[in-house]
Amino acid sequence: MIRKHDDTPVRSMEETISGWMVLIGLASMLLTAVLVSVMFTRTLGDQLVQDLGRQTQVLASALELSGGGAAELAEMTAGGDVRATLLDEQDNVLYDSQGDDLDNHGDRPEVIQARAEGTGSSRRTSSTFGVNTYYYAMLLEDGRVLRLAAESSELHALYDQAVPAIALALIGVLFFAVAASLLLTRRLVRPIEQMGRDLDDLTAHVPYRELKPFARALEQDRRALREGEQMRQEFTANVSHELKTPLTSISGYAELIENGIAQPADIPVFAGRIRTEAGQLLTLIRDILELSRLDQPMADPQFEPVDLQQVTQSCAKAQALNARKAYVTLSCEGSSQMVRGSRQLLDELCQNLCDNAIRYNRPGGSVVLRTGRGDRGAYLEVEDTGIGIAPEHQLRVFERFYRVDKSRSKATGGTGLGLAIVKHCALLHGGSVELHSHPGQGTRIRVWLPPMV
Repeated sequence: MIRKHDDTPVRSMEETISGWMVLIGLASMLLTAVLVSVMFTRTLGDQLVQDLGRQTQVLASALELSGGGAAELAEMTAGGDVRATLLDEQDNVLYDSQGDDLDNHGDRPEVIQARAEGTGSSRRTSSTFGVNTYYYAMLLEDGRVLRLAAESSELHALYDQAVPAIALALIGVLFFAVAASLLLTRRLVRPIEQMGRDLDDLTAHVPYRELKPFARALEQDRRALREGEQMRQEFTANVSHELKTPLTSISGYAELIENGIAQPADIPVFAGRIRTEAGQLLTLIRDILELSRLDQPMADPQFEPVDLQQVTQSCAKAQALNARKAYVTLSCEGSSQMVRGSRQLLDELCQNLCDNAIRYNRPGGSVVLRTGRGDRGAYLEVEDTGIGIAPEHQLRVFERFYRVDKSRSKATGGTGLGLAIVKHCALLHGGSVELHSHPGQGTRIRVWLPPMV
């Protein structure tokens, strides 16, 4: 027995296979015993009838040669194990070695068959003696019928003699089956156990092809776990670094003010820098908490009909001030597009895209928020005329804390988490993100979402 993490006992594979094989062996043995008994009984019965037939033939020949009757038959069968009966032409009993004053036997099956075919046989419970008896009858040349009978007790005696040998054979087969099942099970399970001990190269040591899909799935899970662990370590290191930088700056300015080193004229400047760093710190913490919330599985997301055009218009109003400060023109285009989703998450998605488009733009540039429908469903798109993204960075910009231009990102207050939040929001809605960018020309990011039916 082995135990799960919740201490629930679980049978091992080896025990399960061995148990089933032993049960199958027992069932097979019992079935074999029944079949052997039936076949043995039938074979012995047939053999007994054949023996009766040979004895009847011998006695009939002797009677016909001697011309004898009941007295001669009695002498011939004296001390024998079989019952002999002689019938006249009307099937009345002339002689019976085990009874007197017996009824007419003309209705007996073996007698009827003998008069029709020359010989006849049957098996039934004797109405005279109440035991299971085999009969064989033969028609003599003078019209009389000679019949011999043997009780099944003789058959049982032969069967009883064979039972010990049969039982010993079956017990031997059972022990052999149990030993073979244990050996076979160990040989089946040992390669699987070995595969479990060699997890570093699992797919290269699969003993049975039926286990290959399982091994591949397990290898993928292990790879995903390693990648997840690596991502968590990188995330922890990045968070520590991102938090340390503003906190170090805040601590430095505060120490200058506390120790009186800062000139009175510099104190408002230092206080402003502390406020700026604290603001960036709060923004970073907010984005980290938002990503953590998005990472949690949503058991029953409360989705509702949402118009993407309203989302872009609301975003444009919220970002209007930031756009003016950056000397960037902000506009909306497109038509009403209804999707099922979370208005809060879609607003956050649009705000992050628009914020990035303004932050990495240039004075006099433009940002267009656009909605529409294409071959992949409804879409929300943000296009800018900013600095663009080089091809080697385009596949990684949706990673957490990844920045194409770290100095510019720091200067503009970026956390490196905005596009990661965009990707998570899209995936939660069953959508996808598409990026097109050219350095020096601008960037277009389109989020595809399933339309409302």
